[in-house]
Amino acid sequence: MKISFKNAIVISLIPQVIIVKWLATRSYLVEQYYSNGIYPVISKFFRLLFGWVPFSVGDIIYFVLILLTLLYLIKNRTYIWQHKLLFLQNVAVVLSVAYFTFHVMWGMNYYREPLAKKLELVPNKDYQDLLDFTERLIQKTNESQVTITNDSSLAVKIPYSQKEIFKKTIQGYDHLKTIHPFLAYDRPSIKKSLFSTGLTYMGYAGYLNPFTNEAQVNGLLPNFRFPFVAGHEVGHQIGYSAENETNFIGYLVTSNNKDLYFKYAAYAYGLGYCLNDIRRTNTEDFDKLMLQLNSGVKSNFQEMAIFWNSYENPMEPVFKSIFDTFLKANNQKEGIRSYSAVVLFLVAYHKDHPL
Repeated sequence: MKISFKNAIVISLIPQVIIVKWLATRSYLVEQYYSNGIYPVISKFFRLLFGWVPFSVGDIIYFVLILLTLLYLIKNRTYIWQHKLLFLQNVAVVLSVAYFTFHVMWGMNYYREPLAKKLELVPNKDYQDLLDFTERLIQKTNESQVTITNDSSLAVKIPYSQKEIFKKTIQGYDHLKTIHPFLAYDRPSIKKSLFSTGLTYMGYAGYLNPFTNEAQVNGLLPNFRFPFVAGHEVGHQIGYSAENETNFIGYLVTSNNKDLYFKYAAYAYGLGYCLNDIRRTNTEDFDKLMLQLNSGVKSNFQEMAIFWNSYENPMEPVFKSIFDTFLKANNQKEGIRSYSAVVLFLVAYHKDHPL
């Protein structure tokens, strides 16, 4: 009995899932043969192919595909209704091809060895160490804010254009590779998303397009946050998928940048996560620490809160729930909460590398 080409593609989804789950338990194989073998070649090829284009090619591809799908569904709605099984087969074919392409192009990085292993870090869960580090981070953040503004009550306004921030981010990675060579970044392809308004309503600051390997940053973000998000998305681009790891990479590249505005952006971002962790543990400690913050720093935090609150909508929790499910399905057990796990890296790293 012959199996049709379409059915073969559909059936191939089963061994694909089995192989991916098998490799998920053998991270050393993924690290050696994919993340340090196949992926860098694919990534650099697509960054070379699309990096010179000033706009997001991936966003346009997404838009065209969504538009064509909607037109197809509308135009063929009667035929689809009459041939439901055939339609489901076509959907399964698309899912199978997408699953294969996603994992080959980028997705297998979800199963590589942890970044902590390369950095020889043991995530630090000691609460007193967190308190001590947060106090030091408050001091560094306050110092940076005053150095920039000469007034503890003024919010920091990063004076660069978004293109200049992208350029400085790339320069930051050039410097970071002298400290951690495995975080080298060449053939840059980092851009503003054409869907920035949609991303904002969904609650996203940026994303990596796994099919074109373009790092996308939400162009509506206040400049106060833009440098960190740019560094974070490039972290995805060079092969790190876990959100806590790319948060930490974003912090490393931004805090090690020679530009003081970048350092401030990094310190403030890390501080926000640390303060949130402390607030969940002990509100009294949180209140005491907040009293130490310069009012200018608080104004920057308030700026971000106002920005995100202005785009709140009933669908945002739905999109975040979908993303949470996606992360959990791809080896990030804590889902969207994994972003905040960067605190464990920060405390451990600065135990050996004091601020």
